[in-house]
Amino acid sequence: MLAAVLAKSLAEAASISVSDVSQPRLDYLKKRYSVQVTSDNAKAIAGKDIVILAVKPQNLPQVMQGLKGKVKANQLVLSIIAGVKTATISKGLDHKAIVRAMPNTPAQVGEGMSVWTATNDVTKEQKQSAKAILGAMGREIFVADENYIDMATAVSGSGPAYFFLMVEALVEAAIAIGLPAETAQELVLQTMLGSGRFLRQSGETPAELRKKVTSPGGTTTAALEQFEKGDFGALVKRAVRAAYERARELGK
Repeated sequence: MLAAVLAKSLAEAASISVSDVSQPRLDYLKKRYSVQVTSDNAKAIAGKDIVILAVKPQNLPQVMQGLKGKVKANQLVLSIIAGVKTATISKGLDHKAIVRAMPNTPAQVGEGMSVWTATNDVTKEQKQSAKAILGAMGREIFVADENYIDMATAVSGSGPAYFFLMVEALVEAAIAIGLPAETAQELVLQTMLGSGRFLRQSGETPAELRKKVTSPGGTTTAALEQFEKGDFGALVKRAVRAAYERARELGK
């Protein structure tokens, strides 16, 4: 997120303060991005327009305790903490202007997918700022209903791991039929990347493209029949449902 904000010139490095419990991490960030660093959260947010919370859920209570009453009414709090609702953050900080977002790991290479929502106290200008920050990391979608965030967590937030698992399995399958490991890896990676871009640009549905690739009695048909025997679609639905239920549990 920091790299994206600076790359898109959304803020000057000198105007950004980063707080962390790890001094080596702070030293790295200062050297790499020339931002201000501190181990004092209250000092980090002083005078800033936007406060970004990027900590593990289990560490949030301690962070909020240290910041409660210190976040100014005109400051926007943007949280990327999985499972934690805006109401929890609002109560913990005694603050009303909250944006909750769920980005995913491809944001690190500018290809992220972020789904976000905002409380009623977030101004139009603050929404535009949040949109710009999240958009700098890839694509972003605003949802009015916060319940969609947990759903998005199960799909796009956890989704990269699903694709990584598929890549692992395809590479292993390729090696099993005799392909060299490096060749198998390159074939699978480029096939995944190309398929995603083709799907995005074609304007056709996944089902339409799948049918075009699948010739009756051909190799693709033989493979897809095995997926159907294993009830692949139902398995994916169960996996996403499990992730969704876990996201809801984390928010309680």
